[in-house]
Amino acid sequence: MNEQDENPHRHISGWMWLGLWLIVLGLLINFFHNWLEKQRNPNQNVSSMINAGDVREVTLKRNRYGHYNVTGKINGHKVEFLLDTGATYIAIPEPVANRIGLKRLYQTEFHTANGLSRGYGTKLDSAAIGQIELQNLDATITTNMDGDIVLLGMGFLKHIEFTQRGDTLILRQ
Repeated sequence: MNEQDENPHRHISGWMWLGLWLIVLGLLINFFHNWLEKQRNPNQNVSSMINAGDVREVTLKRNRYGHYNVTGKINGHKVEFLLDTGATYIAIPEPVANRIGLKRLYQTEFHTANGLSRGYGTKLDSAAIGQIELQNLDATITTNMDGDIVLLGMGFLKHIEFTQRGDTLILRQ
């Protein structure tokens, strides 16, 4: 008789330790994924309020890369915006436009920092960040934009007063 035959629980104990380590590893992966996501988009749940005089105000935190990413809505669908004062319109990547069911109204070309780009003009019923919501906005569906981040350009931002102090941006409607 060898040693393993004498202790049949040794084999089960090894599997239990392996299972425990896999659970711990899974929890650590989940924790760090969420932590990194909050570093990239610290405004997943925006701080928003309505002041006296019906002034709607949203406070955003700058991410670790110096940008203002924020979770908002287009036509009631959750999207992630990147505030971009260099963009003329709201620029929506084609996969996002398909997911939320935007209509392509006309084909267009536009100049970007990366050169000439093609896409489609569209109309949004609404775009919102927290309590700030605008209706009937022009936007573009960009066919060559990677990822799922929507560029929130001046088509939205020109209707908003914004003030930056340190790592905070305050939007007022």
